[in-house]
Amino acid sequence: MSDSARVMWMRGGTSKGGYFLADDLPADIAERDAFLLRVMGSPDPRQIDGMGGADPLTSKVAVVSRSDRDGVDVDYLFLQVFVDKAIVTDQQNCGNILAGIGPFAIERGLVPATGDETPVTIFMVNTGQIAVASVRTPDGAVTYNGDARIDGVPGTAAPVPLEFRDTAGSSCGALLPTGNAVDEVNGVRVTLIDNGMPCVVFKAEDVGVTGYETREELDADEILKARIEAIRLIVGPMMNLGDVADKSVPKMMLVAPPRNGGAVTVRSFIPKRAHASIGVLGAVSVATACLIDCSPAAEVAVIPDGRKKTLSVEHPTGETTCVMELDEAGTVVTSAMLRTARKLMDGIVFA
Repeated sequence: MSDSARVMWMRGGTSKGGYFLADDLPADIAERDAFLLRVMGSPDPRQIDGMGGADPLTSKVAVVSRSDRDGVDVDYLFLQVFVDKAIVTDQQNCGNILAGIGPFAIERGLVPATGDETPVTIFMVNTGQIAVASVRTPDGAVTYNGDARIDGVPGTAAPVPLEFRDTAGSSCGALLPTGNAVDEVNGVRVTLIDNGMPCVVFKAEDVGVTGYETREELDADEILKARIEAIRLIVGPMMNLGDVADKSVPKMMLVAPPRNGGAVTVRSFIPKRAHASIGVLGAVSVATACLIDCSPAAEVAVIPDGRKKTLSVEHPTGETTCVMELDEAGTVVTSAMLRTARKLMDGIVFA
């Protein structure tokens, strides 16, 4: 069994993790997962004996390879390494870690730089969908320096715009897997939705909170978390996800009216701990829910006019902006988001 591998540690969006070439990891899945658990130091709440940061947002892995698909540059498999359980799962995408895939692919020589900006077309293996990242490459090399700012990350960096294509139903088979804009579960009106990330969207007030609590306040509320988890376990099969007790999806999204000029306020559980901000594809799914008539999100959201809508999703550490383009029928056809990434180290990790 391998005890070391080449890796680049990167911040992608508001997450952080290890970026590996597929050829640098064991080909056998069980051996690969055991290796990654040792690398991260899981299972252990502190991950003291590994590289993980004792938080789901910093216990993530990207596995990248050159793609043989037409019109696609690289394949990207996302793996969530649980912190306190010996679980590695591929049951979701991660749009934040996605922000680092383009720079990583260029750095590793999978994609040649083309001028001052290089587009990298990425196949997201987890869900079979495609995203295009635009990477700054002045003088033929990736730069991480720039003036783009995203909430949840201090300072500025080079912008990495991400455009998502055909993400509806990527994990659940349909944008609305039950066919309903609203379902009622345990007395709570919910929208079960998947526009790149399976999410359960419901009003914060319907589970007894305001939606403006801090992450720490939400994590300390065991009654609230038990109520939310009970709903999550019920809707798993309804969303074609099966038994989700040990899965990282669906994400639970508590929505409330915006307070700072945005479209909606969100408190996100990923799925059992409160998120410091919101995941990229989770934000896309919530923004989409805001555009569905009579949904809980639509009832609290402030939506701009026009077929191209810029929706600011407010969260505990700021906001995440989604740009949604609708067709004549009001269906979301493309979504885009601005992220940043930064290379932190490049070398060998030991398990």
